[in-house]
Amino acid sequence: MTAHDRERPGPAKRPRATRSPRPRKPAPETAPDPDPDDAPAPDPDDAPAPEADDGSDDALNLVGRNRPAGAAGCRTDQADQGTRTGRTGSSRKAGAEGAAGADAGSAAGRGAVPGSGPRTEGGIDGVDDVLALVGRDRGREASRRRGESGGGRAAGTAASAEGRSVNRHRGMAWAEARALAGRVVGVSGRVERVSLERALGRALAEPLVALTDLPPFDTSAMDGWAVAGPGPWGVRGDGDGGHGLLAGQVSDARLPDGSAVRIATGARIPPDATAVVRSEHARTDAAGYLHARRAVTQGQDIRPRGQECRSGERLLPAGSVITPAVLGLAAAAGYDDVPAIPRPRVEVLVLGDELLAEGLPHDGLIRDALGPLIAPWLRALGADVTATRQLRDDAEALRRAVARSTADLVITTGGTAAGPVDHVHTVLQRIGAEPLVDGVAVRPGHPMLLARRAPGRLFVGLPGNPLAAVSGLLTLVEPVLRALAGRAPRTPYHVPVRDAVHGHPSDTRLIPFAHRDEGLVPLRFSGPAMLRGIAVADGLAVVKPGGARPGDDLEVLDLPWNATASVDGGCFT
Repeated sequence: MTAHDRERPGPAKRPRATRSPRPRKPAPETAPDPDPDDAPAPDPDDAPAPEADDGSDDALNLVGRNRPAGAAGCRTDQADQGTRTGRTGSSRKAGAEGAAGADAGSAAGRGAVPGSGPRTEGGIDGVDDVLALVGRDRGREASRRRGESGGGRAAGTAASAEGRSVNRHRGMAWAEARALAGRVVGVSGRVERVSLERALGRALAEPLVALTDLPPFDTSAMDGWAVAGPGPWGVRGDGDGGHGLLAGQVSDARLPDGSAVRIATGARIPPDATAVVRSEHARTDAAGYLHARRAVTQGQDIRPRGQECRSGERLLPAGSVITPAVLGLAAAAGYDDVPAIPRPRVEVLVLGDELLAEGLPHDGLIRDALGPLIAPWLRALGADVTATRQLRDDAEALRRAVARSTADLVITTGGTAAGPVDHVHTVLQRIGAEPLVDGVAVRPGHPMLLARRAPGRLFVGLPGNPLAAVSGLLTLVEPVLRALAGRAPRTPYHVPVRDAVHGHPSDTRLIPFAHRDEGLVPLRFSGPAMLRGIAVADGLAVVKPGGARPGDDLEVLDLPWNATASVDGGCFT
């Protein structure tokens, strides 16, 4: 407990403790000048509530007093957020004036210094740390008054009801939510036999077993001469057209000992031949005999039958992604079609009265950025997008659309928080959906949710802000689609980060990055409503609460068009 949290006797004014200014971390090289457009969207739960004497005002005043002149204010630089390319997690009707007013009220109610200049990257300037600590203490006190531990949502609700707490119900831990999304559903059991032309991107429903030896007969690995026994060799006739033995020709003629015949790469080795001498390693003398320029060994430059595999041998396990190389292997092994797991069927519902499908924004209306983004993203993950539809903010229309959908997965954008037209939670309750994940402790994207509509049929609610929606795609949607498609979870990997990255006090952060020789480089324009950063990114880096220092290893989430397919269960050495 700090000096400001101690009880003060009577109405006498409590003396203020003095502290030295907190040192501030330098911004990363990629964002040396804080840009107003980089400010993250206001948190729906950061709106001010009735005052409570809990020590937070004193803590905030102390932080504001100890900032250097011109240092960052708490919420004074987010007036532009009302015009972003998507909806906030709560009231999506607020425009630029509403956002500015809400931010100003929030700053005033918290004791922040208005107009004190731009804040640091990600909004982490010491204020969130103080508020998080105050909120934790207040939540524990609320739980004690209720006579219970309050270890989950109840504690967060009680704390929020007490005052201006920002330590709201933060949702499930990010790693836990992502792991859960990958195991809540299994493969449907449906198997399709699809032609090789239609199989790309699917997963094998059964192991790929060789239908023939590869190669199916002994073949020449080089252009040259097939020889029998030790040299020199008498050259036999060159066959049709003087070209010798060509690929695709069939000949059962045996090659006598001491003889040689010209042969092309891929041609069948004649019976009794013992080696192939490359053209550049051979010469003929005036008498017509062939001489080798270097030693010849038994079986030299001959690909023996079954060198790669024998008929019946397992080539790839079930669940392997069918890539162009897999299609080639299947064809070589004798397949005309392959057993594949059907693509997961996904329906996308884009919610919002304020969204335009074309043209420039006007009169409070903005362009829909998520409709064009999500469908191709899902296809890159191997999904069959059956429809992308835009719905108005109407609870009954949303209920009908979700209840009638036959897709394996329904995805909505926006409407997942508690604004006046956020109907997703209400609709899920009305159709009897089972909530699985209701909020995730991640920034951006914490209002995302996952529910089970029926056995084998799921629902994912994405936030309306574009980068927050991308966070939901990588956190919940990708693991769900991998499970529906019968693909194993992606193996995590880590890469050192080049620059320091600010962290959230209690939540995971997902930040766009670029791969460089010196490590991961965080990118600018990473606010929840922004797409400029992710448009040039190689992926998202996972930053644990508290941030990261230069050289720390961060988990990497590849974008689907940058990811490399992994195949487990094969022997390739």
